[in-house]
Amino acid sequence: MTTPLPVSARVAWWGTSWLHGHIVADQLLDALLSDSVAHLVAGVGGGEPEPMLTALARLRSQGATGFGAAFPAEGDPVGLGGPAAFNADALEVGEAVVAVGAGVGMTPRAVGPTYEWQAQPAARRQLPDVGEADRALRTALLESARDLAALDVARWRPEVADQMLNLRHRAVLEAPPGVPPRCVDLAARGLQALEIATLALADDGGAVSAAEIEARRDALTPLERAGRRALVAACSPEVWPPS
Repeated sequence: MTTPLPVSARVAWWGTSWLHGHIVADQLLDALLSDSVAHLVAGVGGGEPEPMLTALARLRSQGATGFGAAFPAEGDPVGLGGPAAFNADALEVGEAVVAVGAGVGMTPRAVGPTYEWQAQPAARRQLPDVGEADRALRTALLESARDLAALDVARWRPEVADQMLNLRHRAVLEAPPGVPPRCVDLAARGLQALEIATLALADDGGAVSAAEIEARRDALTPLERAGRRALVAACSPEVWPPS
């Protein structure tokens, strides 16, 4: 079983692999077009929107050494370094790509079967390293499992309880050459954590009081945050461990 990566993660992984010469353009396009018919980027060439491959080539000529992903949320702009306009756009859609070394960021919007990307200036960012994100995710999973058990998660969300009991059984992610195996594993566990948090917060299920609802959110917010930060570290070549 495979799990699709968010589109910004795919651009980061396959774009970086292409930039470093590990894959050819057709492989990059196959990865990007797995759920769409086109990716158009405005703001890199200065004229009309252009295909993603053309935009990435322009960014390479402007000094890009890799492409990293951001998955921010309100109050936690992880993966972003500013300026305010770029951060606001990324927060609105929940993800973005940063061209490392080129000072450019891109945010996606799905318009029918096409992704339309807007490029604009982006500052250098501070990132959690892979080890830090890994440890934080493991801690959050343990603490959330404990707290959800105390809240009787099996009663109001049995599928969440099943996932928490089967953390080793997660979907396999496809990754291009050049992405460290540790980052592939971290991304898979980050997505798993986000899926658990999304399922558990989908509705108020068996919670019968405002206090129970708040307790559930308190148990899941750290897990959701750790999942996003793990995904950012796994998809940011600036912090990848040496191969």
